[in-house]
Amino acid sequence: MERALRDAGVRITRQRLALLDVLAAAADHPDAIELHRRARAVEAGVSLSTVYRTLAELQAKGVIQRHAFEGASARFETAEGAHHDHMIDVETGKVMEFRSEKIERLQDRIAAEMGYEIVHHRMELYVRKRRAGG
Repeated sequence: MERALRDAGVRITRQRLALLDVLAAAADHPDAIELHRRARAVEAGVSLSTVYRTLAELQAKGVIQRHAFEGASARFETAEGAHHDHMIDVETGKVMEFRSEKIERLQDRIAAEMGYEIVHHRMELYVRKRRAGG
């Protein structure tokens, strides 16, 4: 992430380094406000505008992904790693990653049957815990 910012001509400050550390360590999908809160815990001088500008540069360079899940502010995650899809708990807002080879094959088959090949896709399932007896 630091290399991407340098390549974009962005000055690397202690505040930005704190944000990069927080982003790299995030196992969840935090929004900008949560990233700001976490980065300020590491480096008190991190401003919200620095967070937004840095996230925009990292997204433009393809280093992070921005997710706009329904009913929530944009969430972020690093772009490294294998393809995965997301389940969002509509009651708690928790975002969970999953991968299903069965779903991937089905999507490929459907696209092929319609004369296409998949170039990119994302799947978001909005879920809630099942109630007892339901």
